[in-house]
Amino acid sequence: MLINGEQAIIKHPITCDALQMALWRRKRPENVIIHTVRGGQYCSSDDNTLLKRHNLRGSMSAKGCGYDNACVESFFHSLKVECIHGESFASREIMRRTVFNYIGCDYNRWRRHSACGGLSPEQFENHNLA
Repeated sequence: MLINGEQAIIKHPITCDALQMALWRRKRPENVIIHTVRGGQYCSSDDNTLLKRHNLRGSMSAKGCGYDNACVESFFHSLKVECIHGESFASREIMRRTVFNYIGCDYNRWRRHSACGGLSPEQFENHNLA
């Protein structure tokens, strides 16, 4: 990832922060499987400790199994096309806020998905948890 010519390095704590936020928002869900990509940031001892602490099951696809990650790849395509492509961010913080707002406000709340039966992820989750 490049921002104004600087390389942004993905660090382990960002994955823990994202998981902590998801757990807080969903008020301690049960029977959850966390499916990640094979990147090193998802294999850290911090991540594994966090999964165990919250009784979550980690899942990682086998090398070369592209179908396991299809919905994540679709999400990143949408993120790049609808939010990032053609933009020039003055700082990492501005890019972080832009992506955060896209995911939290646009993607999860109103964008309809065929995998969710034409509902937004938020509508789908609310419907299935009711």
